Amino acid sequence: MTFDPTILTPYLGDLAAGARLTALACALALSGALALGICVALMRTAASAPARRAAEIYVDVFRNVPFIVQLFFLFYGLPEIGMELDAFSTGVLALSLAGGAYTSDAIRAGILAIEPGVLEAAQVSGLSRLVIYRRIVLPIALRTSVRPLGAVFVNLILTSSILSAITLNELTGAAKIVAADTFQPFEVYAVLLLAYVTLTYAVSLSAGALHRRLNRDRAMGNG
Repeated sequence: MTFDPTILTPYLGDLAAGARLTALACALALSGALALGICVALMRTAASAPARRAAEIYVDVFRNVPFIVQLFFLFYGLPEIGMELDAFSTGVLALSLAGGAYTSDAIRAGILAIEPGVLEAAQVSGLSRLVIYRRIVLPIALRTSVRPLGAVFVNLILTSSILSAITLNELTGAAKIVAADTFQPFEVYAVLLLAYVTLTYAVSLSAGALHRRLNRDRAMGNG
């Protein structure tokens, strides 16, 4: 067997379109997951027992149900009760909901890592609880959670490959079509493998660089 990637030349536009769709879906899902994660993390660290319990139930559900089951429920189940979304919107929603559970873990860890003295000083200075969380707690928690959040984004990229199961022609979906047209699955999926490695490695490097930049002052202080 000979490896001939040139057979994919006529299909590079289709694969690039799939890659752009993957990037857009993941970027939107990351925004949604981050917003959900912040809310859920605050609920999980709240004084209210019902709020903590509701947040724990959300995290348990989305961490212990296979993503494809969540995806099929949203795409095929919701229309039965009058809530119909297109494949792209369903994919973004599913990734956001699943990602929110993991994002909340990272942010919650960042909140719990804040030294009690910082919060006590803020309370003594007369700042309201809302201001303390908005201007002190969340900025510190997000800064210390950059690496874990990067891992969540990498996971979103990898999980997005399942969106082809609801006919969304993102990167994996486009690759399936090209493989069916060319009858050269080895070349197609070798390129697909390389594309996912490139995307996820770029995200990992970016998260590491952002973490070092945001925590530069702390590192210099420790030195």
